[in-house]
Amino acid sequence: MTWLFIIGVFAVAGAFYLYGRRKHRRESGLTNFQRHIDALSPERRRESFDRVRSQNRDDDQWGRR
Repeated sequence: MTWLFIIGVFAVAGAFYLYGRRKHRRESGLTNFQRHIDALSPERRRESFDRVRSQNRDDDQWGRR
């Protein structure tokens, strides 16, 4: 009887785990793709380069290099 209870608990926990993964994967696939495409756009790359350049100027100003 105890073994049946333990197996039942694991089965329910496994079902919740699989349900959560399926739901998350479906939502994040498209979102993840859009995030990657957005990161490749020239505007986003320019913003990233500008941030790095400003940090490098701050480091040079304070003599950290």
